[in-house]
Amino acid sequence: MNPLLLILKGIAIGAANVIPGVSGGTMAFITGVYERIIRALSGFNNESVRLLKAGDIKGLAKQLDFGFLALIFGGAGVGIVGLGKILKPLFEHYPQLTWAFFFGLILASIYFVGKMVKKWSVGAAVALVIGIAIAGGVAMLPPAEQSDNFLYLMLCGAVAMCSMILPGVSGSYVLLLMGNYQLVMLDAVPNFRLKMLVPIGIGAVAGLLLFARVLRWIFRDFHDFAVSLLTGFVAGSLVVIWPWKNEIVTTFELGDKVKEKVTGYEWFLPDWSAGATWLGVGLIAAGAGLVFGIEWLGKNLTKRQG
Repeated sequence: MNPLLLILKGIAIGAANVIPGVSGGTMAFITGVYERIIRALSGFNNESVRLLKAGDIKGLAKQLDFGFLALIFGGAGVGIVGLGKILKPLFEHYPQLTWAFFFGLILASIYFVGKMVKKWSVGAAVALVIGIAIAGGVAMLPPAEQSDNFLYLMLCGAVAMCSMILPGVSGSYVLLLMGNYQLVMLDAVPNFRLKMLVPIGIGAVAGLLLFARVLRWIFRDFHDFAVSLLTGFVAGSLVVIWPWKNEIVTTFELGDKVKEKVTGYEWFLPDWSAGATWLGVGLIAAGAGLVFGIEWLGKNLTKRQG
């Protein structure tokens, strides 16, 4: 695949992590690099340890698909830093219009990710419905109580990291549901509290490597079921991305610092007599059109390389 195209896909993945309620896994799945990322991450195994001990850096790089990961994660870093600065003021000042554009992006993407299913069956259809129910249901769950228990922090790290590589599930939102968003993101991370970061880190690394191997196995042996389920996750995330909603904001206090976090939404139907509504509809169409345009561009680049 074209290196520039991989970097652009990485930028899109990074930008998705900046959008509230959207995961980088969603964009990775939409852009068609999800399965390869999972295969690369699952390459961290006994063979990679053997290659490292033997000093076979070239073999290790091939085992881990390092060139691919470097381009994707490098682009993701650019997306998080660069586009984050652009998206933040847009969400602050034009939330409905910005959400409308991303709603169109995700809505159109469902068609393309659904095409990855080789053969639709009853099982695939059931998986699709389950995925929609899980992603939509997560958006409506009430948060749990906060806990700094060592094992619970490990579990938080593992579950949050696993959710970050699942399309349609936001890692920070999962931490919020587990009751530890404030403890982890507003206290442990910015203040570098090792007592909490160590168990979180252990859980995150273990969860990522184990979950990547599980996902690789599922994709290999139950491909259509897995793709259908993940397509459902993407479709279910439309609940969070729906443009016409009011945010339910919770204020967290840590000493002199005050941080606001969106903990839920109140959805409503648009006023069809308002000009802003039709502008939002136009942006939904623009977002969808961009997806079709990118798909067309990708096909043409592939043909030229072939």
